Amino acid sequence: MALCRALSANLREPLHLSVILLLPEKQFKKSFSLALITMHITAPRIHNGRKWLPEGTTISLNEQGKILSLLPTPPEGTIFYDGVLAPGFVNVHCHLELSHMQGVIPEHTGLIPFLKDVSFRRNEHTEAQKTEARFNAFNQMFSNGIVAVGDIANTTDTLDLRALGHLHFHSFIEALGFTEVNAARSFGFAVKTYEAFATQEPGNKINNQSITPHAPYSVSGKLFQAIDAYQPGSVLSIHNQESEAEDQYYREKTGGVQDLLQAMGIDDSYFVPTGKSSIRSYMAGLGHGRPYIFVHNTYTSREDVQYIKAGVREAYWCLCPNANLYIENRLPDVDMLVSEGATLCIGTDSLASNHQLCILSELYSLKQHYPALEWEQLLKWATHNGAIALQMQDVAGVLEPGMSPGIVQLLNIDTAERPIVKRVF
Repeated sequence: MALCRALSANLREPLHLSVILLLPEKQFKKSFSLALITMHITAPRIHNGRKWLPEGTTISLNEQGKILSLLPTPPEGTIFYDGVLAPGFVNVHCHLELSHMQGVIPEHTGLIPFLKDVSFRRNEHTEAQKTEARFNAFNQMFSNGIVAVGDIANTTDTLDLRALGHLHFHSFIEALGFTEVNAARSFGFAVKTYEAFATQEPGNKINNQSITPHAPYSVSGKLFQAIDAYQPGSVLSIHNQESEAEDQYYREKTGGVQDLLQAMGIDDSYFVPTGKSSIRSYMAGLGHGRPYIFVHNTYTSREDVQYIKAGVREAYWCLCPNANLYIENRLPDVDMLVSEGATLCIGTDSLASNHQLCILSELYSLKQHYPALEWEQLLKWATHNGAIALQMQDVAGVLEPGMSPGIVQLLNIDTAERPIVKRVF
């Protein structure tokens, strides 16, 4: 039973006003002039990315999806939608290049066996299979109302998706390498990949990129230092405390992470345990003036969050609940994160660890496990907060005059039925 409704558009071709395809013919004729200049839309509830707007609020926008004004009441010719209208979703954490691995790894293996499978099986498919899976995943993401994505890149595979010009991208070029002796070589490979993204021809959407660490157990101290020194103001994203074994390794140098390193033939003899959690260990050696996105946070403690709050200027905590349930069958302590005032945002992770790329599905899972969470709050995490985390608040995340944030329709969010998302613009 699909949570998110997929449209059939083939996004390898240029887009042609998808909103027109979603409007009844009579309403289309009533609301558009021959020049397709202005339309008005409203719904019983509208969320502007930060909060619910007053009842009757109507969005006035042009044929490019740019919001011209927010009206207090609907004028004649307004198109009425059921349910909720909201800005397009922002997917802060995804791995589009792993889309061909959907269904390859079983659920509930735990992170360490999962990582072993990804490492040893990601190249079992042909390039044609990878490309087809990547485009299918991208189409699914677009249809599910996502307008911007923070996409992890270990290769240049996703350059073709960025070139389509349909979504805003921040490509996080991952640097990996846990041996100190190979830190310069590992960083050089990341720089080469980064330059391929940075030199891509600009289009009508944002295409940003930065070099970022993969995870605390896959990046050596020297490699962390090289990443930190490169473009000091750029946003970094890191897989953080996704398993209990990560903290165990930093505290004691024992457990599943050490088993993983040995299985991959990685010499960790240089590493000295700190006796502290991973986040308090690796962040002690990084500059605190740049924006950070901490992803997963499944085993993050209150003390860890307070440590970051005390020292890091700009921190975002990205939740990928469906991936956490898929891999570890456990969720972060969301109530604790909320009580600590953490700025939360939402990601889907990859199809290797998820059944779909759908932000509404992630919100639904959070609501199922934390029923006290309000939709007003959840939608803010999925739109405005995500846009800020990716440094895209000027183009996405809010319904405001002058913005072109995309618009989605949400159905059944307050019923016993599973909610549905439809892309309006």
